[in-house]
Amino acid sequence: MITVFSLYIASLKEFVRDRMALFWTLAFPIVFIVLFGLIFSGGNSSSYTVGLVNLDTGPTGAAISQVFGGFKSFTIKTGSQDQELAALKAGNLDMVVVIPADLSANAQNNQSTPIQVYYDQTKGASAQIGLGVVQAMLSQFNQQLTQVNPPLTLAPQGIVGHALSSVDFLVPGILAMALMQLGIFGTAQPLVALREQQILRRLGATPLPRWQWLLSQVFNRLTLAAVQTALILGIGALAFKVQIAHPWELAGFVLLGAAMFISLGYLIAALAKTQDSVNGISQAINFPMMFLSGIFFPLAFLPVFLAPVVRALPLTYLADAMRQVMIESTPDFPLMTDLTIVVAWVVGCTALAVWRFRWE
Repeated sequence: MITVFSLYIASLKEFVRDRMALFWTLAFPIVFIVLFGLIFSGGNSSSYTVGLVNLDTGPTGAAISQVFGGFKSFTIKTGSQDQELAALKAGNLDMVVVIPADLSANAQNNQSTPIQVYYDQTKGASAQIGLGVVQAMLSQFNQQLTQVNPPLTLAPQGIVGHALSSVDFLVPGILAMALMQLGIFGTAQPLVALREQQILRRLGATPLPRWQWLLSQVFNRLTLAAVQTALILGIGALAFKVQIAHPWELAGFVLLGAAMFISLGYLIAALAKTQDSVNGISQAINFPMMFLSGIFFPLAFLPVFLAPVVRALPLTYLADAMRQVMIESTPDFPLMTDLTIVVAWVVGCTALAVWRFRWE
């Protein structure tokens, strides 16, 4: 193992001297996370997404629904009470307004009727401002409806939801992308360059066992993956207050993700004959995964006809798994599905790379 360690140190020194590789594996993900973090961590928006549940079939319920729908600061979503409350807990809504079934009858009898407003307690001042807006709307509606004993009252009920900011969504995706860049640009291209320069051929002619050299290269990339992870998570936590729900599970998926893309990098190096060809293959793999794997925006935003392509990309499952274990986001796939597919890619790429890899 002393030989492996010496080769490992030598490969680290070689990598540090390669400024282009340093940029793609370390600086590029940091630039992304800082840029998008600054964009998405701006001031609070004055608009609210409100779930409206109208249980009243009379004219009063229809009238107040129309008032809510015409308010410019509210984006109204309708559905059953259970559906809207579930969306609120998932962080997809700011409030849920429930119009009771007896509203019209009570209004005719001049009786007070509570309007239930569910809000997310974790949103603090933003939730209180939203409640104030709803209260003002109800007061205005009361004055239009009758001048005697206001029939509508506000009944706020706080719940603890799981609200995620744009930065929370972004950080796990950027981490998954960084691991992909490490495998494609930090593994495949240097290996092809070494082969073109006849360095691999000379190493193969020495008494050095080839597995020791390969093992040192893998350790080198895993070290870089650890550095990437520390930098991205450190910036996310310190600058944008992103928290990690399950650190050990996240560490496991980082290791699996690094192994998957390192093995993919070896496979690309095995297939490419020249540095020009490895650049073309790398870009052809890199750009679809960057923009079709749900790194920068949810998969639901993509057109339906792209679903087969999205499901064929390994980064899709790695990014989804990292969001689940890091920020407990709503999954696109079951976690076991993500794990199974990532492991399958590791095994498959490793087997193909071993079969096709050439030293000359």
